[in-house]
Amino acid sequence: MQLVGILTAWLAAFTTTAETATGLSHAEIQGRRLAEQILEQRPAEDLTNTGELEIRNHHGNHFQISVTCKTIVTAGDWRSIYEANLTNRTVTLLVIHPTAQPDIYFYDTNFTGQVPVLGDVPFLGHLFRSHPISGAALMSPFAGSDFWLCDLGLEFFHWPGQKILKPYEMRRGRSCKVLESTNPNPSPNSYSRVVSWIDNETLGIVQAEAYDAKGKLLKEFYPKSFKKVNGQWELQEMEIRNDQTGSRTRLEFNLKPPG
Repeated sequence: MQLVGILTAWLAAFTTTAETATGLSHAEIQGRRLAEQILEQRPAEDLTNTGELEIRNHHGNHFQISVTCKTIVTAGDWRSIYEANLTNRTVTLLVIHPTAQPDIYFYDTNFTGQVPVLGDVPFLGHLFRSHPISGAALMSPFAGSDFWLCDLGLEFFHWPGQKILKPYEMRRGRSCKVLESTNPNPSPNSYSRVVSWIDNETLGIVQAEAYDAKGKLLKEFYPKSFKKVNGQWELQEMEIRNDQTGSRTRLEFNLKPPG
């Protein structure tokens, strides 16, 4: 899936003390380059996965929600669509990923009809007409889970502050580079920074930690398992934990080979 399976390339060595004419350290320049390379990646083809959100809230109550995650590739962009089927409605998040531009988010918590189709691409007209969101509004939960809208869009890679903290560190048995993404204008209920461990072999996210506006650890994100489908590795299970409330959400996909 696009939340953790994006690949990139690493092209330069790390120097902590080097400064450039732009005023950015070498680590900051390399951090920006890495984030840009991540955002430049496009899926090769359309993809649809179904699965379940398993939520344990801060009271210890458990909930299960059916979800569908779609990737649609067009000539000028690619789009991620997340649909959660609640008891009386469908919650839909659309993230448009234009080339070399900020992502565009649309969120609808009340839509109950069928998604219209324009040609072979879902048009999602109900979302385009309303519900565009940005900024602090992205720091809100998707379908009551611990995944915020910005998490599903990997919005932190768009922040201007990107820095390589370490060129090498072992994390969860994998050799990683550590990337820090800093929010320039954190609101009281948002992330101030996100630290990601990027696998040196696959360049996927091994682990990520998000910190609140006061710099305190807020969430931890872990991809749990992968499965090879049609010759390609896809994310099968991931988990996000809120360290301040004790809540936890696990997303597991029903990966099946086409046939």
